[in-house]
Amino acid sequence: MFINLIQNATNREAIERLFKLMLTKDEHNAINGRVAIAKALIDGNESQREIATRLGVSIATVTRGSNNLKSMSDDERDFLIQAIQAVHNE
Repeated sequence: MFINLIQNATNREAIERLFKLMLTKDEHNAINGRVAIAKALIDGNESQREIATRLGVSIATVTRGSNNLKSMSDDERDFLIQAIQAVHNE
């Protein structure tokens, strides 16, 4: 259902508004943190401990992100990499 709300949003401002209305600040921060962890793990330039320190999250949170990436199929991982790169290049 939430995906349908996002899909029906007509522009970036509408999507941002939906996120602000539907998610708490902590949930919003958690999602952004998850993206930052995934990007750092994909980049591969830092250890998990370094990522945790830089982002101010626990090593367990980074480890869960790493385990999630490892559990993805090649297609899922490629999709995520392309999505993160597209945002990074904006």
